Amino acid sequence: MNPEKTRKLLSAEREALICESLTGGVKTIAELSSELKVSEATVRRDLESLENSGAIRRVYGGAELLRKRNSEPLYEEKAAIHPQEKTTIAEKAIQFLKEGDTIFLDGGSTVLEMAKRLPAIPNLTIVTNSLMAAAELMEKKHRLILVGGEFRSLSRTLVGPLTAKILENVSISKAFLGTIGFEPERGISTTDPNEAFTKELVMKRADKVFLLADSSKLAVSSFVFSGNASDIDTLITDSGISPAAVKLLKSQNIEVIFS
Repeated sequence: MNPEKTRKLLSAEREALICESLTGGVKTIAELSSELKVSEATVRRDLESLENSGAIRRVYGGAELLRKRNSEPLYEEKAAIHPQEKTTIAEKAIQFLKEGDTIFLDGGSTVLEMAKRLPAIPNLTIVTNSLMAAAELMEKKHRLILVGGEFRSLSRTLVGPLTAKILENVSISKAFLGTIGFEPERGISTTDPNEAFTKELVMKRADKVFLLADSSKLAVSSFVFSGNASDIDTLITDSGISPAAVKLLKSQNIEVIFS
């Protein structure tokens, strides 16, 4: 950002510059204060105003830009959002695997981080609709089953009714899913009905469903919901989630694991 130095910026001008800065990702209050050359107290007031208008979401010590309800970033953009949180969540998820498991990995960017780190657990069968996960796993010794279906380029997954041909005939021990948004009262959501169909089918076939989602996904909804909140057994997330949210999730019988 390059704010004017000759006069004091109006609040509307500061807010516009803050939104511009946040297009590059999460910024701390201290960083925004330095960029705008205003006090941290002023930045906090501007962030409060922007959050009330639905433009941004405040996170611990900073803020991030919110996308419109029905929008979805490109795959590369999704992978670049909260990379450290994705890594630690994926590493925590791996701890729940054991010998003989048949697991499902979907097309979430956090789930892909899990696929990159899968250890050599004996007799592990991996079912996936993610071409990205399959590419990571094709040289590994795990048994790999790729679900057929319609190719969705935005998520690089195979989705829709054709996926039922495989999924209805397999028994899944544990499913690991990502999401665009997650509301504890309603469940996970996505922008694409075909993707929602496949996610819901997986949740119904799995003995246990793990949702891998950083705290920025909580209380966010997209175009179409996939199943219900009761379909989720365990949420693996980061410490940015509030105590009130944890309490609400537990009231829905959803276990919360911190990475």
